[in-house]
Amino acid sequence: MQMMVQPMRDELTRIGFKELRTPEEVVEALEGEGAKGTALIVVNSVCGCAAGLARPAVAESLKHEKKPDHLFTVFAGQDREATAKAREYFEDYPPSSPSFALMKDGKLVHMVQRHEIENRSLEEIAANLTSAYDKYCG
Repeated sequence: MQMMVQPMRDELTRIGFKELRTPEEVVEALEGEGAKGTALIVVNSVCGCAAGLARPAVAESLKHEKKPDHLFTVFAGQDREATAKAREYFEDYPPSSPSFALMKDGKLVHMVQRHEIENRSLEEIAANLTSAYDKYCG
């Protein structure tokens, strides 16, 4: 499974995302230095909409003038405990993968769930993110 999943991990780490693979790494990222400013957390997955839409859209969104200070990712179905810990910060939202969470100073300010990714164009998804960057990122 690792050989199949590694390219999906690399697609995000190659553009600057830090993988959070344990609950402890999630806590450190979201409550430590990563909690200052804005942080985008991508809940990655092996599904088709992650490959065809989510990862490409997040990459496109990061070409925007304003963008998050920190970029983190957890992998649903692979790093289960880290993903579960990250989802604790997404209060009032059910588990969704793929998904994007924008945090500001440790608080969730914008969430994009799977149903907002499926059946949308790459441009629409990226625009959803860049709109949030404009609102919350410095």
